[in-house]
Amino acid sequence: MPDDLERLRQERIRQLIEQQRSAQEQELVQQQLRKAEIDAQIRTIIKKILTPEARERLANIRIARPDFARQIEILLIQLYQTGRLPKQITDERLKEMLEKLRSKKREIKIRRA
Repeated sequence: MPDDLERLRQERIRQLIEQQRSAQEQELVQQQLRKAEIDAQIRTIIKKILTPEARERLANIRIARPDFARQIEILLIQLYQTGRLPKQITDERLKEMLEKLRSKKREIKIRRA
């Protein structure tokens, strides 16, 4: 009897662990699907906003600095959604925007006395 009770406890613990693992895996899959959906929406909007040359420049930036590229995409989408983009952004216009963003960064200079 005590062995049966212990065996049942162990089986129940195993089932609970398996259920928890399954729930975590499902949550992970759902997060990945949401991320993929958001990425697809971003790509669609960016394709409307940028000319092919500008998209290529953004893709190059994404290779070197993925976080910076994501910030640029978010900024462009915000401008698009608020109606502040009159037409598609050319490569030249994108370069100007990038230059302005870069100039906003503060430079830190260390002077040795």
